[in-house]
Amino acid sequence: MPKIQAATVAEHRAAQHRALLDAAHALLMERPEQPPTLAAVGARAGLARSSVYQYFASRDDLLGALVTELFPRWSATVQQAMDAAGDPGDKVLAYVRANLDLVASGEHAVARALTEIAPGDALARSSREMHDALLLPLVAVLNDLGTPDPRVTAELVNGVVLTASRLIETGHDAADAHDRARELLEPFVRSQPRGS
Repeated sequence: MPKIQAATVAEHRAAQHRALLDAAHALLMERPEQPPTLAAVGARAGLARSSVYQYFASRDDLLGALVTELFPRWSATVQQAMDAAGDPGDKVLAYVRANLDLVASGEHAVARALTEIAPGDALARSSREMHDALLLPLVAVLNDLGTPDPRVTAELVNGVVLTASRLIETGHDAADAHDRARELLEPFVRSQPRGS
């Protein structure tokens, strides 16, 4: 029996599970156009392919697990940035900055790769949940700013984020893309009357 590398078997299994997810994520960051095989994931994590099957029944199972953790983690990162910002206008700009920082870090490439290769139902559901989870705090802040239709305005802000994201992913300087997005949005958020 192989030696465990943690205080308990449960902790060892959790660590191995985490190592496999981290390995799959790293492989997708390096080559988002190429879905990682279980053998490659196992090799990156230091496990034999046969050991990987103790944690994931198939590549789809592994990719599904990545989907269910990546999207909520993205939302939490954006929410934390918004929570740390000052007034509602700063929160909108923090929303934009956090999303673009995640894109620049390569997380969006992983999310997009998962969109293309992960199991359909799990991905579609998680993608919708992420979009809704991202919009809710933005809609609330836009409501605090007094915008007449916060939901529509949130979609428009997301349009700016999406365009800046595409610029970054096609090689445009991330700081410059952020500056251009801020130039568009800052006058808007500073001109809004505060909601009551």
